[in-house]
Amino acid sequence: MNAQLREIVDQYDPNLALDAASTIPSSWYTNNDFYQLELETVFSQSWQLAARADQVAEPGRYVTTDIAGEPIVIVRGSDSVLRGFFNVCRHHAAAVMTEPEGKAAQLRCPYHGWTYSLEGELKGTPDFSGVCDFDRAQNGLVSVEIAEWENWVFVKTVQNVAESLEQFLGDDLLSQISPLQLRDLHWFERRHYHFDCNWKVFVDNYLDGGYHVPYLHKGLDSVLDYSKYMIENGEHYCLQWSPIVTAGAEAQTGAVRKGDRALYYWIYPNFMINWYDGVMDTNLVIPRGVDQTEVIFDFYFPDVVSEEARERNRASVAVGQRIQDEDVAICKSVQRGLGSRAYHAGRLSVRREAGEHLFHRLLHRDVNLATHERG
Repeated sequence: MNAQLREIVDQYDPNLALDAASTIPSSWYTNNDFYQLELETVFSQSWQLAARADQVAEPGRYVTTDIAGEPIVIVRGSDSVLRGFFNVCRHHAAAVMTEPEGKAAQLRCPYHGWTYSLEGELKGTPDFSGVCDFDRAQNGLVSVEIAEWENWVFVKTVQNVAESLEQFLGDDLLSQISPLQLRDLHWFERRHYHFDCNWKVFVDNYLDGGYHVPYLHKGLDSVLDYSKYMIENGEHYCLQWSPIVTAGAEAQTGAVRKGDRALYYWIYPNFMINWYDGVMDTNLVIPRGVDQTEVIFDFYFPDVVSEEARERNRASVAVGQRIQDEDVAICKSVQRGLGSRAYHAGRLSVRREAGEHLFHRLLHRDVNLATHERG
């Protein structure tokens, strides 16, 4: 561990209470060595969303993805058991499955034809006779930890502690999510958004307790009761919620953001669930570089079949699109400012930014542990 990186980590004090705390320093958003440290710790050692459950519901269905630079394949076995593997052939390391998703009877590497069962066992090795001391049973695909929860499949690429996904989420969060009956909702559409900023800029923006909503999101602001916007922190999550109002609602937003409350769940480090009275979208924040971020939105609705419902769904997605368009420029502006000699860190609003404070302290826990372990 180089001394400069340890110094960067030590610039943040996680022990300060919210009313005395500042944000993490700007170098955490701009330093490439710190970014690499995050990939090795925050993302490799945490439970990461890898697929939707509906994508791998049947035997043979698979999804490929990337977790902190590691190629991963999720597949439902012929025995109906869901498994996760590093998508790396044991022969010469090519990706075994190259499509984003699909259905297959076996997993076959396109490079030299090595073939694996849906359970990851090595079955076929063309023109490989005569090789000494080769144990086929020891050369299956390397597995990763996997768990299903509600509508999603999560994986963890590095075994750090014996903590199941349920233990990580905690009983409090599980008990809050269960009554929402998310499994009654059906996936409708996926959209990809690209931001010219560090991934943490997007998360900070999400966790600012609605602070920016009146200024940047006029449509959304018209349906949220800003004065009653609440922030509740758990061990590894933050819930932001607001009563929904109808009086004075902007027409386009008010038509699709209804109900009693809007619920915004952030789960450390990079997954969000946004729920409006039986309508849901999720955000997966993926780092693509020290100043580049991809955010994947999945939209869910009770009815995705009837044309009348599909028309309403498209209108709801359009409102989500507008909100993201409004966030793109401000996130780019923040990233630019983080590189200025005029800025190092900023103070936090006690009323609004408790979630951001939690996020920064959890980040420090992970990167600080790594710096001390490496010496």
